[in-house]
Amino acid sequence: MNAPQVRLHTGKPRITLYGTEFSGHVHRVVLLLRMLEIPFRFVSAPDEVRRSPEFLRLNPLGQIPVLEDGSLVLADSNAILVYLARRYAPGGTWMPEEALAASRVQRWLSIAAGELKYGPATARLITVWNYPADHARAVEIAGRLFRFMQMHLGDHPYLAGEQASLADLACYAYTARAPEGRISLEPYPAVRGWLARVEALPRFQAMPRAALPREPASAS
Repeated sequence: MNAPQVRLHTGKPRITLYGTEFSGHVHRVVLLLRMLEIPFRFVSAPDEVRRSPEFLRLNPLGQIPVLEDGSLVLADSNAILVYLARRYAPGGTWMPEEALAASRVQRWLSIAAGELKYGPATARLITVWNYPADHARAVEIAGRLFRFMQMHLGDHPYLAGEQASLADLACYAYTARAPEGRISLEPYPAVRGWLARVEALPRFQAMPRAALPREPASAS
């Protein structure tokens, strides 16, 4: 499957995004670039690329995504989201200026880097890529998170309020792909309704589905 590349304007893209198509951290940046109609070049950066001296000069931690905007180099998906929103959509709703509204978005960015990462994202890593971690623990964290989201989204259409924001983009992919980590979303109708609202946003693009390994055969 080809990596996502968007050219919504003519001319050479100023922005380059390094990542992989199955990374939810990368996907949240792709979503915002698409929502803001910012043309960009996507460069695939699998593990072997991230260990190269050239990539480590961009991000010494060897992590994706990395974004280049002209001479500026930024790492960390949530930091990139905040930069793009402030730089290319100042005064907009993606990252509000008002203190309380901004704090609500920031809370979900923290959840995306915490419970979402160590719950559904880690469960997916274990199931799909044999990541060495405790699947039962990841499922427990995901369940606590999704129960909280279910309760919260019963009263709010989006995570940080009445309009879509960076909070929704940051939390979407790993929630939507939780079943790839053997975590069902069936018990959470409000969460599934929220996913549908995010998917209905203009210029939305889904993260590709990972191929799941077969379930182990039952003993007879």
